[in-house]
Amino acid sequence: MADVHVAAVCGSLREASTTRAALERVLEAAERGGATTELLDLREFELPTFDADRDREDAGDAEELAARLREADAIVLGSPMYHGSFSSPLKTAIDYCGFDEFRGKTVGLLAVSGGAFPVTALEHMRSVCRALNAWVIPHEAAVPNSHSAIEDGAFADEKLEERVATLGRRAVQYATIEPDPDSFQSDQNVGAEGK
Repeated sequence: MADVHVAAVCGSLREASTTRAALERVLEAAERGGATTELLDLREFELPTFDADRDREDAGDAEELAARLREADAIVLGSPMYHGSFSSPLKTAIDYCGFDEFRGKTVGLLAVSGGAFPVTALEHMRSVCRALNAWVIPHEAAVPNSHSAIEDGAFADEKLEERVATLGRRAVQYATIEPDPDSFQSDQNVGAEGK
């Protein structure tokens, strides 16, 4: 698909991150689908803890991150599961964004867990994205038992790798979908617009 740009946000700060490795596979599949891609690795951004009293322009690299997300046609959010939810670096990144970055945009979700399926992390990300009126791709990718699932950047299980790659293909396929009407909770979400 011509002129589709997919941005993936890595919510893991670990050096040897399986989340990052999985997102790289998502982006490879998106590129094969004809999209341009970029990995927004949160290790490379200075993002202070979100403070609603601080303007986004005065919050390190928050404005740069938001601008790059606004330029994307589709966004893929990737996170390790911590205590049953997604990571605080990813939540901070999303908190510095708002409707301008997410409304009507196609968003794919990927979650990684050292143990069982990271279902609640996916549910929480989906909830946040719907509150921002994003169109969340029905297909989502979960990488359980990450220490054995990905070794040296390579997937040990072909079926799991295919599920992750499918997310990249769907991000391209649905990048220009006409989104659903606003979610019921969006009119109650004052969020952090402009912060």
